[in-house]
Amino acid sequence: MGRDPGRGPGRGGHEGGCACGDCPHGAREGHRRAVAAFLSKRDELASGQGLPAAVAHSAGASRQWVSDALTQSADLVAERGRAEGEVWLGLVWRRTVASVWGLVAVLLLVQALTAIGAGWTSARTAGLLAAVVVAVALTAASWFHRARGGVLAPVIGEDNRLSTSRVVAAGWVLFVVYAVLVLAGRLAGASSHTERDSLIEGLELARGAGIVTVLAVVCAIAVLVRRVVGLRVLGQRLQKVRADRPRAADLLTDDSGRGSFADTQYAVLGAVALVFAAVRLARRPEQLPDLPWGLAVMVLISAATYVAAKYAEGGRPVILSVVRSREAGDLDAPIRTGDDIEIRGAGFVPPGAQSADRLSRMVVRIGAVHVHVPLVPVPGGFSNPSDAVLTVPVPADVEPGRVEVQVVTAAGVETNRVEIDVTD
Repeated sequence: MGRDPGRGPGRGGHEGGCACGDCPHGAREGHRRAVAAFLSKRDELASGQGLPAAVAHSAGASRQWVSDALTQSADLVAERGRAEGEVWLGLVWRRTVASVWGLVAVLLLVQALTAIGAGWTSARTAGLLAAVVVAVALTAASWFHRARGGVLAPVIGEDNRLSTSRVVAAGWVLFVVYAVLVLAGRLAGASSHTERDSLIEGLELARGAGIVTVLAVVCAIAVLVRRVVGLRVLGQRLQKVRADRPRAADLLTDDSGRGSFADTQYAVLGAVALVFAAVRLARRPEQLPDLPWGLAVMVLISAATYVAAKYAEGGRPVILSVVRSREAGDLDAPIRTGDDIEIRGAGFVPPGAQSADRLSRMVVRIGAVHVHVPLVPVPGGFSNPSDAVLTVPVPADVEPGRVEVQVVTAAGVETNRVEIDVTD
């Protein structure tokens, strides 16, 4: 284990910069410490403690100092989180390989138990050999993509999250490959022309029309969804922010971590149909699983719902109005330089951008001046910015007169422009 280059003199142990994985002073521990330090600082500043005396007399200066301090701490948390994500991706390939070979061992155990009384058959041998071939292929692929998560590399999206459409498609592709290998193994071991002809007929489209249709649709959807999401992001109709690392929950949730009906129903129905197909293959290993059309249509309806949800999700952030922020006891007045303005709208905080480092990247253009949205902490979170309301000061550099206001979100998406009058 190497010495952490970011460690201060005279301090022992690592501080989270190494790539030791599960060691107590590795990337995971460094991220945990950074998060704990940030939460402590946020709650301390939210209660009014820790402010320097030089800025305590001015509400504006205090707010700016608090925002800058929290931004620096949040940047450290984000840096540690990215480091942990890279280490996790570098280690997870071993776990996925172990899981793949664990499934092969489970298959062997199930076949051995079911062979008691019935005897060992050529179909069991073909199934076991097919599983070994698939496991070897996945192991080799994991080695070549070990820095990107091994087996998970093809199903991780551009936003560093697990893609539901790719996982469902990958599951069906692997199952069909396994089924064809089972038939190939049985064909190689067949001793009679009749048996060989029967196995070849098992690959006829009439026998596996349902499963072939489902395979074609889920693969097409995996490609289509990637295209749809990419075009909507480039057209600023969908906001995407990158995750620190993929998580299994990504299959059932949206980018903000909330449960998604479209993703959940697509993943669950796809998994149920896949289990049914596996049972059919076990019962009739001489042909492709004849997936009933009723079940196949259910999967197709689920897939259509998933695609429709991808077209409907998101939307461009919008400013509805801009007003002068008024505190209790303050007189009504026009907007002047130095005043706070309240920007009301929707979609200011993209899904998955609720962390402080992402919130601190929000900018408001007031005329030619770029104003970073200050972080205002409260116990357990932030009161500013929020998804529907932003509060920012009007800098002294803004020229009096009619100026435009525009918000740039953490995802880099720009809102519409709204004009306001700034007086002397």
